[in-house]
Amino acid sequence: MIQRTVTVPSGYVLQLLQQARSQGVDTDELLQAVGIDGNEIETLAELSAERVGALYQRLMYIAQDEFFGMVSGGKVPNGTFRMMCHAIIHCGSLKKAIYRASAFHEICRGAQIKPVLVQKGRYAKVSFGPVDHAEIDFDALVQQAPPERIRSTLSMWHHFISWLIGAQIELKAAYFTFSEPEDAEFYRKLFRSEVRFDQHDNALVFAAKYLDQPLVQTEETLRSFLKTAPYQLIAMVNDDASLTSQVEALIGKGFSRPLPSAEEIAATLNLSVSTLRRRLLEENTSYQTIKDVCRKRAALHYMGSPQLSINDVAELMGFDDPSAFFRSFKRWTGMTPGEYRRSDVYRQQLLTESLSVEDA
Repeated sequence: MIQRTVTVPSGYVLQLLQQARSQGVDTDELLQAVGIDGNEIETLAELSAERVGALYQRLMYIAQDEFFGMVSGGKVPNGTFRMMCHAIIHCGSLKKAIYRASAFHEICRGAQIKPVLVQKGRYAKVSFGPVDHAEIDFDALVQQAPPERIRSTLSMWHHFISWLIGAQIELKAAYFTFSEPEDAEFYRKLFRSEVRFDQHDNALVFAAKYLDQPLVQTEETLRSFLKTAPYQLIAMVNDDASLTSQVEALIGKGFSRPLPSAEEIAATLNLSVSTLRRRLLEENTSYQTIKDVCRKRAALHYMGSPQLSINDVAELMGFDDPSAFFRSFKRWTGMTPGEYRRSDVYRQQLLTESLSVEDA
């Protein structure tokens, strides 16, 4: 997949900073802490989503509000989003996950608004409405919310539910209650769909077939996701909607257990085995190739941990016989495990991971 720099309009950042100032946050100190020059925001049209994500993460911590910058109706304690993710990650389908997320907001401290799912015929609609115990005037809250905040709320939900199924959900339309803003073109670019203004509610509309999609994320992929959130929610970082990416997500990274069979993968994705194989072939790959790629990736990850012996790595990779792991590793990399750990490639891997830890 071609790598691209994902950007966010500076106007969105200015709106975040304005909200932060209204809550008494020293924004000059905030920008300095995340390495953003205030002049950049004033002069540049866009900033990288990665830098905005770091700013957003810091803001949520300072404000002690995990839904900062979104339409929520109240302060939501840090850690709430993580607990919601754990509550829904094992749901059997996207529909069940959205319903459970809505139920979670009912008991969540601080939240006054929840996602609302409505299915009608071939289409589904996700909007937001007041929780049952709401202490706010929902209509007034939405009317007074800046358009950027409503846009961000819908965009983050779009990206989140897409992440859950491992593929970007193609929207039929995005609805907004306010009049068309000057930057309407950015809305179309962000949602990649028709965008309608002056509607009776704020909502995402998409094909109902997505609701039956299984969640491909796991406890392990969730941990990685949460480390850098909300970066992934600000922009669709990985919009690879290929079947290969979905299969990789289902295989996961834990290889001490038997890998799912092609039949099990196909059943989870609501496909026949023949359709699974045909569609993977169209993407110039196969289930066996994907398994080998995932195994190689995991083996290199484990080999990058000096505290793990080669036999430890073999066990983590699900090999009862270390010699079988040696043969497989050489087939994947052209080197035995011992040769790899004496190579320049290994030393560079250690250096890269060391720098990543220091930057974390």
